[in-house]
Amino acid sequence: MYDISDGWLKQAHKICSPNFNQRPDNTAIDAIIIHSISLPPGCYDGDDINQFFSNQLNCNKDPYYNAIRGMKVSAHLLIRRTGEMIQYVNFHSRAWHAGLSQMGGQDNCNNFSIGIELEGTDSSSFETAQYDTLTAVVMSLMSYFPKITQKRIVGHSDIAPGRKTDPGTGFNWQRWQKQLNDEKQ
Repeated sequence: MYDISDGWLKQAHKICSPNFNQRPDNTAIDAIIIHSISLPPGCYDGDDINQFFSNQLNCNKDPYYNAIRGMKVSAHLLIRRTGEMIQYVNFHSRAWHAGLSQMGGQDNCNNFSIGIELEGTDSSSFETAQYDTLTAVVMSLMSYFPKITQKRIVGHSDIAPGRKTDPGTGFNWQRWQKQLNDEKQ
């Protein structure tokens, strides 16, 4: 398990994103949304994800960036292919990761969830280091926020069907859930 203190994961590199705000009053943090991202898609080198979440991305660098020009988004945490963690937003704050979304009859999942990005694409396989880190992060978050249950850990595609497809077919939910259950024992 990792050390979370005052909403920050001590083992993560910290790059503060301006793309967050406060959660609504009296909102319990009780869900985790898993995403995937790579910029440009399929490229796992460089600093473009950090720049994107910091509103500093040079949108002239790649033609794909025209589609995301001007977007102001963030996640709480990124897990790189190596398992390295980068935290952009304090877990107590509302990161802008889910967009138009619904879970269990609740709209606007940003209000009550934590967004975790895995470096990858919707169709690429993820690395063992990412599964290992994700498992440790989720266990730590479940301990820190006891209202998060395993049933409330879903993909972006689950809360925004038809609009989003991540983390995609490359993410092996069965493998990861087994790993999480094994670690809990």
